[in-house]
Amino acid sequence: MQSTTRFGASRFGTLCAMTVTAAGFLFMPAAHAQQQSPSGSVITPGPATPPTNVPDKKLDAAAAALKKVSVIKNKYDQQLAEAPVAEKERLEGEAGDAMAKAVIDQGLSIEEYTTILKVAQKNPVVRNKLLERMK
Repeated sequence: MQSTTRFGASRFGTLCAMTVTAAGFLFMPAAHAQQQSPSGSVITPGPATPPTNVPDKKLDAAAAALKKVSVIKNKYDQQLAEAPVAEKERLEGEAGDAMAKAVIDQGLSIEEYTTILKVAQKNPVVRNKLLERMK
């Protein structure tokens, strides 16, 4: 039982971080594709950029999952803030399991979900498509 809780707590941290990061990037204006280095030269993104084509079905699933994960995160954040220290690990495990279930119930793996969020962070076209689906 404890290993499930630890896995859930780990999953909670990962999904929370991705959701918070995604929410921040999704609702900010698109970042420029080029950045200035401290020396003033232009740095262009390298070939390690994630793929930019995400099928519509996957975007639909990711948007639905992101909405559910955000609700779950907010619910558990409030509970965690008020919980005694002894309860926090159990709550983190529950939250991680609930968020993972919300993603999986939409037909996505955790890896697919996080990849789509990363693509949306870097690609304004994908980001806008995802935002439209979240309305």
